[in-house]
Amino acid sequence: MNTKNENGLVALLALAALAALVLAYFLPIWWVSLTAPNYPPDAFPDGIRIHFHFDKVANGCKVAGKGSQMAGEIIQGDLSHDTERWNPILNPEKKGIDVGAKGLDCVHEMNTINHYVGMFPIETGAPVERPLAKFFFAFFAVMILAFALPRRNPRLILLGAGFAAIALWMLIDQLMLGKLDAHVQVYMHESGRFFKDPERVASWGDNVRLLSQVAMFGLIASMVFVVVGVAKWRNFQLLLALVPALLPLYFLVTYSGWLWFFGHNLHDWAAFTVKPFMPTVFGEGKVAQFSTYSYPTWGYALLLLIFVSLMLALLIRRKQLREYPERE
Repeated sequence: MNTKNENGLVALLALAALAALVLAYFLPIWWVSLTAPNYPPDAFPDGIRIHFHFDKVANGCKVAGKGSQMAGEIIQGDLSHDTERWNPILNPEKKGIDVGAKGLDCVHEMNTINHYVGMFPIETGAPVERPLAKFFFAFFAVMILAFALPRRNPRLILLGAGFAAIALWMLIDQLMLGKLDAHVQVYMHESGRFFKDPERVASWGDNVRLLSQVAMFGLIASMVFVVVGVAKWRNFQLLLALVPALLPLYFLVTYSGWLWFFGHNLHDWAAFTVKPFMPTVFGEGKVAQFSTYSYPTWGYALLLLIFVSLMLALLIRRKQLREYPERE
C-alpha cells in the first residue's frame, strides 16, 4: 500500500471514529435495573431501570401496554397526586421530553429505593464530569480530526483553531453565562434532598465549583500541551489517536469509581442498615431484597468502535513514521 492510500485509510478510520464519538454522546452508554417482588414483571417488564449518558442520567422505564397490571391498578397509585408515590414526571410545571408521560419516572423511583439504605441521590454523581462532558468530547473530536491530516502544519492550524474555539465556548458557557453556578445550585438541591445539613451541603457545592474550575483550566492546559507536543515531536501525533481511543476505559473507570462512592458513603438517614458495598459494575448482583442488573448498551458499543478504528489508524501512522523518518 502506498503512502497516499495509507493516508486515505487513516482519514477514513478517523472519520468513522469521529461519527461514532458524536453519536455516543447522545446515546445511553450503560443501563442499570433493580427488580423486586413489589415490582412485578407485568407492571415493570424491565424493573426499575435507568440509563447513564455522559452528560445525564435518564429514565429507562417503558410504558406498560393496555391491559397490563400497570395500566390496570399500579399505574393509578404511581400517577396519583394524593399518594406517597406521586410521579413527579407529571408535574405540570416540568419542561422537557417527559411532559405528559404516562409511565413511572424510574430515576425518581430508584432514588426513593436508594434513600432507604442511605445513598445519595443519583443526580449527585459525577457533578464535575457531566456538565463538562461536551467540552471533553469536543477536545477529542478536534484531536481525531487533526490526526486524520498527514501534514504537520495543517494539523497545527486545525488544533490551534479548534482548541481556541472550545476554550472560548467553555469559558463563556460556564462562567459568563452562569451555567456553572446554576449547576452547583442544582447539585446542592439534590444533595440536600434527604441530607438536611445546609452548611455541609454548601461546602460540597463550593467543592464542585472549585473542582469544575480546576478541570476547565486543566483542559485548557492540556490543549496547550498537545499543540506544543505536536509542534516539537514528530511521534507525538500518535497521542492524537491514542487519547480518544481510550474513551471506553475512561468511562469504565469513572463509572466504577462513582459506584464505589455511592456504595461506601451511606448515611444515617437510612431506614435499613446495610454494610458498605460495591454495587455491580457488570452483570447481576443482590442488595437486600433487590436483584440488580448492570450492562453496557449501544453507546458503549460505539466507544469500542472508536477504540478499534483509532488503534488501526494509529498502527498505520506508526508504520509510516518508521518507514519515512524524514517525511512530514
